Amino acid sequence: MMTKMFKERLPDLIRRPLITEKATRGIDINQYTFEVDHRAAKPEIKAAIEKLFDVKVVGISTMNPPRRSRRVGRFSGKRSQVKKAIVRLAEGNSIKLFPDSEG
Repeated sequence: MMTKMFKERLPDLIRRPLITEKATRGIDINQYTFEVDHRAAKPEIKAAIEKLFDVKVVGISTMNPPRRSRRVGRFSGKRSQVKKAIVRLAEGNSIKLFPDSEG
């Protein structure tokens, strides 16, 4: 059951793709890593990815790491909450994260 809050705003769930060394290795085996809204559930993430990129999602793994503390001078605070979603696509589907830059 999709929560009412995100039903109308599926594209807002996906913040950005994560481009790390580990994430780029996953692209070879059809896994893509995204930073998503920390309140989003797996069915909502799946629906958003399938709608945005027109692909078939086979599985999703999510992780909600603890918030990191940050200091600027004498002021201490917390970084924003992030949730990572690793999306596994069906055979033959792919997402073009790096469009060919010509120019």
